[in-house]
Amino acid sequence: MTAGEALAAAAARLRAAGVDSPARDARILLAHAASVDAARITLIAPEDLSPDIEERFVNLVSLRAVRVPVSHLIGEREFYGRRFKVSRDVLDPRPETETLIETALAAPFGSVLDLGTGSGCILVTLLAERPQAVGTGVDISEAACLQASANAVLHGVEARADLRKSDWFDGVEGRFDLIVSNPPYLSADEMQNVQPELQQHEPRIALTDEADGLSVYRIIARDAARFLSPGGRVMVEIGWTQAQDVCAIFDAAGWQTIRVLQDLGGKDRVIQAQMAEIGN
Repeated sequence: MTAGEALAAAAARLRAAGVDSPARDARILLAHAASVDAARITLIAPEDLSPDIEERFVNLVSLRAVRVPVSHLIGEREFYGRRFKVSRDVLDPRPETETLIETALAAPFGSVLDLGTGSGCILVTLLAERPQAVGTGVDISEAACLQASANAVLHGVEARADLRKSDWFDGVEGRFDLIVSNPPYLSADEMQNVQPELQQHEPRIALTDEADGLSVYRIIARDAARFLSPGGRVMVEIGWTQAQDVCAIFDAAGWQTIRVLQDLGGKDRVIQAQMAEIGN
């Protein structure tokens, strides 16, 4: 079987399994099985696959057909131009979260706190983009902290990243110019309808608060001011239907400047808040 034939057969199988972007996923998996760059797949399409590569590819496609995420099969995911190591212990970095990065980088900061750091993609990216900044990342999952630490080392920011286990602010000390978070914002009801990749293969604790999807925003709005430097910013990712509710939560907690920012698809994605005076 040639690479091109294998690719076509895999794409058809993934399409029949209901996988989004089956051709793209097949291409990525074949590149991984053959240990080549995905851009070279077209070049090797006329060539016969060796038996070992064909076996690896068939196994990968079989796993993808039962909705194991591509990132878990190849062990990494691209985010803001960098490769991040991932596993089923952390939420996959997603393109929508890059809106949070762009918003954070729009103003200077020397210190950053990342709440629920997961893979560390937000904290590590911000530190890589701002070489003079330092940061702390916290997560209630020890496995997530280890994954984030590995990514900090991978991208050379480990000396400036303090990663620790903490239930939101419980283990946090000091003040920060910037506080960021992509918290679990799906409601318990919404979890019943998410894709199998999320339902079966990503950590539930990173997806839902098992309530109305807003509980972590209440914690951040209530407590963040005590950890924020004067003039500092708080920035949270939201579900695209949650802007009104999250803005109301921050407004009720006394935040004076609240902005809603959209992602590249035009959907509400980030809430930024500031306070004229830091609370006690």
